[in-house]
Amino acid sequence: MIQSPQSFVVSEECRKAAWQNGYRRALGEAEGWARYGSTTAKGTVWFAAAGHDGPWFLALDHLGIVEELNLPKADVPGPGLVRYAFPNLTALYAVMPRVYQLGVTLPDGPLEEFRAAVANLPKSTEAERLVIQRIGQDIFRDRLMTYWQGRCPLTGITDPALLRASHIIPWKDCATDSERLDVHNGLLLSALWDAAFDRGLVTFDEEGLPQFSPKLSETARAELRWQSPIPLTDKHRARLVWHRTEAFEDIEP
Repeated sequence: MIQSPQSFVVSEECRKAAWQNGYRRALGEAEGWARYGSTTAKGTVWFAAAGHDGPWFLALDHLGIVEELNLPKADVPGPGLVRYAFPNLTALYAVMPRVYQLGVTLPDGPLEEFRAAVANLPKSTEAERLVIQRIGQDIFRDRLMTYWQGRCPLTGITDPALLRASHIIPWKDCATDSERLDVHNGLLLSALWDAAFDRGLVTFDEEGLPQFSPKLSETARAELRWQSPIPLTDKHRARLVWHRTEAFEDIEP
């Protein structure tokens, strides 16, 4: 089923699929699978095809990406943890931006960037520690923008100036930098939703549906418009348990 070795056309199409989606380190070909890596995204990707008309195949070795893609797996032998089949290049290209986004944002990419950024900075005074915190929060926001594809999942708002990186477990309550910078500890919310979430006036259930505090006025509830629930992973849900029990104001004023 897999063309091996790859023809010139298949090889070029694999190279373009990798190059145009952030995987620009050619790591060779074996048994018809062309392997590529990235200097910014975690994990390795492999491309193959049955011929220049397809079908096309993608293999991944990053467990976090595999879990979040949640795509049907192809029953074909090859490298990586799983393989996927696509009828044409259009279908393959449709999934590759998300593969790269997840490779960039999932642990420990943000943590490594943060450690490199603050490695030589002083940390002895409160002002210096605040500078380091700000660097971490900027990295966290940047990665959340990538993870959530630049939009508030509740409202669909895409204006960067109106979007906030909302920690589920606040920075000060996290035990480690790894937890502070984990994208599963964050939601990208529009400013009004962020304010309500940060103050415990709204939280989210296991299905990503909003739950409103009795302390929130009817007028405020009416202004908190939303289109669809937040798509959550189990890692988000685990942290939202903390938010519902520790931050959410569920008692009548």
